[in-house]
Amino acid sequence: MQFAPVSEAEDFLAANPDIEMIELFILDANGVPRGKLLHREELLAVYESGRPLPSTILGLTLNGDDVENSGLVWDVGDIDCRAYPLAGSLVRMPWRQIPTAAVQVSMHPSEGLPASVADPRQLLAKVIDALKADGHEPVMACELEFYLLDQKRDHLGHPQPALDTDGGRPRATQVYGLRELEQIEPFLADLYSACKAQGIPARTAISEYAPGQVEITLEHGDALLAMDQAVRYKRLVKGVAHKHGMQACFMAKPFEHLAGTGMHMHVSLADAAGHNLYASEDKAGTPLLRQSVGGMLAMLLDSLLLFCPNANSYRRFQANSYAPLAPTWGVDNRTVSLRVPGGPANTRHIEHRICGADANPYLAAAAILASIHHGIRQQLDPGAPVQGNGYAQAKTLLPTDWLTSLTALERSSWAREAFGEAFLGVYLAVKRAEYRQFMAEVGEQDWRWYLTQA
Repeated sequence: MQFAPVSEAEDFLAANPDIEMIELFILDANGVPRGKLLHREELLAVYESGRPLPSTILGLTLNGDDVENSGLVWDVGDIDCRAYPLAGSLVRMPWRQIPTAAVQVSMHPSEGLPASVADPRQLLAKVIDALKADGHEPVMACELEFYLLDQKRDHLGHPQPALDTDGGRPRATQVYGLRELEQIEPFLADLYSACKAQGIPARTAISEYAPGQVEITLEHGDALLAMDQAVRYKRLVKGVAHKHGMQACFMAKPFEHLAGTGMHMHVSLADAAGHNLYASEDKAGTPLLRQSVGGMLAMLLDSLLLFCPNANSYRRFQANSYAPLAPTWGVDNRTVSLRVPGGPANTRHIEHRICGADANPYLAAAAILASIHHGIRQQLDPGAPVQGNGYAQAKTLLPTDWLTSLTALERSSWAREAFGEAFLGVYLAVKRAEYRQFMAEVGEQDWRWYLTQA
């Protein structure tokens, strides 16, 4: 694990004399950034000797509750664990009123124990190192969809699309609509400007398959760096949206009648010289690509909880919705879970279409790459690619409930080998606690269905 040198902080402070506050954050298993707000004069000490954070910070539920059986609470006395800054993560947050910068930290492998075993970024780094040891350099990119919502709810208290520049609300689905992008131009201008300031390679913007739904692609690169950028991009989108009086929503299925939001992950493997090992004139790819697909299909159920981590994640899986439903693959086919896009031979890669936008990029990438590694080692054959309607040809379907995928991960010997007992112990304890909390809550749907009928 490489951390940033003190000189990086010294240079940043010298170049940004107006910065007053520093937001220090670490990403937990749910993808929630947690940390502290520091004063400018505290920054150098973080780079010199790290910053203590409680062990519980990486063992919390989505709602911020302690999980007692995670092993990070009473068993260790909520001990301080030292985290250090990641190189290149110290950046300005141009949307903040007080001049503020952010720095991302990760637990030190030894000084950060016991919390370091639950650090999602460290898990991804471990999986990448294993691939590299076998001569495979993973290259990834992330496509994140999100909704732009009004900070004010409608008359029923429900979320609603944000106002556009004309003062109206988008009502119709205008997929690839250009006017829809023009109507959010002030937001996009600030977003692209902030991405440039933070070194995040944001590229094509698309009006997606629902009113107020947007997708912006991020450029491919080194897998760990690409996921760092995805994590920081989500924070940036939320911050810029808030500045414009909007809420950026990455919930997998925020509306019953509208499209869900996904996180498509693009992946390939390169050699040490950077040559694409999937490159082939055959659109179905090289044997290595096919083995990679075979591994991802074989381990799909075992890793589904990392792609779809919440109860709401499974509401996204509906037929003919462009959300995948089965362990299928195909060439230039959007009805399958794993798509090999067309294009020049040197661009050959796999598009993994299963993750919801609510997934933690580090954990999703770790599961994808670990299953690829499994497929290569076992030389798994994925079978013939699906042609035509993949929904109609599916022989088996993915589970559409949270508990089934939670149980599958819990019982997976492959996951225990790939991710380690320590990480899974914490992660599964957190997810079990969330499941119990979610199922214990009685709400509007229960009353609507059962109050007078049961």
